[in-house]
Amino acid sequence: MYRVMMVCTGNICRSPMAQFVLESKLERVGLAHTVVVDSTGISDEEAGNPIDHRARRTLAAAGYDSSRIIEHRARQLEGEDVVGNDLILAMTTAHARAIRRLGDISGVPEATDHIRMFRSFDPFAPAAVSFHDEFLLDVADPWYGGMKDFQVCLEQVETATDGLVEFLIQTVGKG
Repeated sequence: MYRVMMVCTGNICRSPMAQFVLESKLERVGLAHTVVVDSTGISDEEAGNPIDHRARRTLAAAGYDSSRIIEHRARQLEGEDVVGNDLILAMTTAHARAIRRLGDISGVPEATDHIRMFRSFDPFAPAAVSFHDEFLLDVADPWYGGMKDFQVCLEQVETATDGLVEFLIQTVGKG
């Protein structure tokens, strides 16, 4: 099994949206039994909470399986997550830094080689040529906005996920 983890702040908006979109697209291409997708947050403030109701509504309106969305409970990223996943996708530069620090604290700094910006798979995202301008690849945070902000977030997630699925097909094959 190939393991992919999405990471945002509280694991109630961006990362679970990305998780459910990727899982749905993997089912369509026949990789659902080859790739395991999970999501976490760098903060523990939302631990145990369900996905944000606006994120849930946005996903459901776009046709994603609402029964699976309702089951989601937020959890915080832990050291074993950093070393236990084949690919960790950060929603923002701040998230990527936090993941790398956790890898360093866990005593396995080389384990951070598999951390990438989620939107690095988006062919329409601005190019980041170094770690210092990765912020160009941040997924918009919808938390403080309205439904339009959640729709923008979903659009960014869906576009990047198409590129991510192509990467996974090349990496793990068609199973």
